Amino acid sequence: MTELSVVVPIYNEEESLPPFLDAVLPILQEVTPDFEIIFCMDPSKDKTEDIVLAAHRADPRIKLLKFSRRFGQPGAIWGGLAYSSGQAVIVMDCDLQDPPETIPKMVRIWREGEYKVVIPQRTSRQGDNPIKRLVAYCAYWLINKTSTVDIPRNAGDFRLLDRIVVNELLKLKETNAFLKGLTGVVGYKYKLVPFARQPRVEGSGKYFPLTGGIFIGFNGVIAFSGALLRLMTIAGLALAGLAALTAIGLIVAKVSGWYVFEAGLATIGVLLVFLVGCQFVGMGILGAYIGRIYEEIKQRPIFIVEEATGFDQKLP
Repeated sequence: MTELSVVVPIYNEEESLPPFLDAVLPILQEVTPDFEIIFCMDPSKDKTEDIVLAAHRADPRIKLLKFSRRFGQPGAIWGGLAYSSGQAVIVMDCDLQDPPETIPKMVRIWREGEYKVVIPQRTSRQGDNPIKRLVAYCAYWLINKTSTVDIPRNAGDFRLLDRIVVNELLKLKETNAFLKGLTGVVGYKYKLVPFARQPRVEGSGKYFPLTGGIFIGFNGVIAFSGALLRLMTIAGLALAGLAALTAIGLIVAKVSGWYVFEAGLATIGVLLVFLVGCQFVGMGILGAYIGRIYEEIKQRPIFIVEEATGFDQKLP
C-alpha cells in the first residue's frame, strides 16, 4: 500500500496533461516519494493516452485506467477509487483549476489524524463566466436547502479521502456516483481548506457550463432528498386552494354585479393553462425519481476497465 494516491479523471486532455505533470510531480515528490497518480481515462480521440503511457514509462508511479466506453467523470472517479492503494486518496482535475499547491496542506492536515476528509473550498471562481457562476450558485443553494446530508458550498470533487472513507464509499451500491453527496452519506469529520480557483491553463472544459451545472444540482437533489416530491404535494394543495378561492370570488362578483369578463372565458383559460403547466412540472419531477429508481434497480456497473497500465495485479 502506498501512502498517497492521486486520482485524475481525464478525457481529451492532451493540452492540459504536460503542464499538469510538470506542476504536480515535484510537489508530490516533496510531500512523499511513496505516491501514485492514477489517470482514469474515457476513450479519447486525441493523444491523451500516448502522453500518459509515455509518462508511465518515465515514472512507473504514473498509472492509467482506460475504460471500455465513456462513463463520464463520476464513473472515472469511482474507477480510480477502486484501483487506488493509497492510505489517503486525492481526487482532482488535470486542468490546474484544482491547484497542486494545495496538496501539501491537505496531506499535513490528514497526517495530524483529526480529520478523515479534507475538502478545498473555492473562495473565487476566476475564469468562470457569469452564467456558470450563477448556475453553480443556484445548484449549491438548491442542494443545501433540500439535501439530507451535509454538502459544503463551493466545494467540488477536489478532496482528500482517508482509506477508511474510500473503503466505505466503495461499499455503496448506488449507480449514480455523486461524490460530493456520497462523502456526506459516509460521514466522518472533515476540514475545509479555502483556495482561489484559477482559470484553465490549457484546453477547454468538456462539460457545457449551463447544462452541466443544472444536471449536477438536479442530480444532487434527486439523489439525496425527497424535497421535490413534497414540494409537488404542497404546490398541488396551494393550487387547489387558489382555484377554490378564485371560484368563490367569481361567484361573489357575479352575484354582486361586479363580474366584468364575458362568460368567464378569460379566467378559465388562464387557470387552465396555469394548472396544466404545473401538472407537467409535477409529472417531470415524479418521472425523475422513477427514472432514478429504474437506474438503481438495474445495478449496471459504474465503470468497466478495458486496460489497466502500471498495476501489479488485477483489481476489481
